[in-house]
Amino acid sequence: MTRYAIIGWGSLIWDPENIAPHVQGDWAMGGGPVLPMEFTRVSIKRNMALAVCLDVVHGVGCITNAIASVRDEIGPVISDLARRERAPDHHIGAVCLASGHANGTSAAMVADVRKWCQARGWTGAVWTDLPSNFTEHLGQEFNIPRAIAYLRGLTGDSLDQAVSYIEQAPAATDTPLRRVLNADDWWLAEARRLNLR
Repeated sequence: MTRYAIIGWGSLIWDPENIAPHVQGDWAMGGGPVLPMEFTRVSIKRNMALAVCLDVVHGVGCITNAIASVRDEIGPVISDLARRERAPDHHIGAVCLASGHANGTSAAMVADVRKWCQARGWTGAVWTDLPSNFTEHLGQEFNIPRAIAYLRGLTGDSLDQAVSYIEQAPAATDTPLRRVLNADDWWLAEARRLNLR
């Protein structure tokens, strides 16, 4: 029996959008592989809020989550996630034990997902592999003070989206930026304003 997993750690958990008809069962929270991530992607979809992405440079290992696809081939699973993420197929990481297909920006992450599939009985898995673009957008390398300064500079819907996104991410998406924000009075006040605390 073929079983393909979709791995998630951000908005895919609470906002599945158009992928909802193509998954079955509930999210296995904490049931995915450990992957390096940080909030280093400026998201056009979320009005320039910071979104979490896989990042081998600035990220730390966080436990991910998994849900089963209804598909029985890796190609449609990739396409389903690509449509949801509004991303080209090559920005969807994938491993298929049956065909040997493997795609991802980090060979180490691909290997980790392959081992996880083997250990958990999945035929394969897909995940969002959109790159960090903080430096591209801001012209400066990501670090925590710069990220906080960026967030503090957001206003209106951009700020609301940023706070909502980071606050709603699963607790296991426990990155260095999120830890600092959890102790930041300004951030906590913004979260309370949106009834997220």
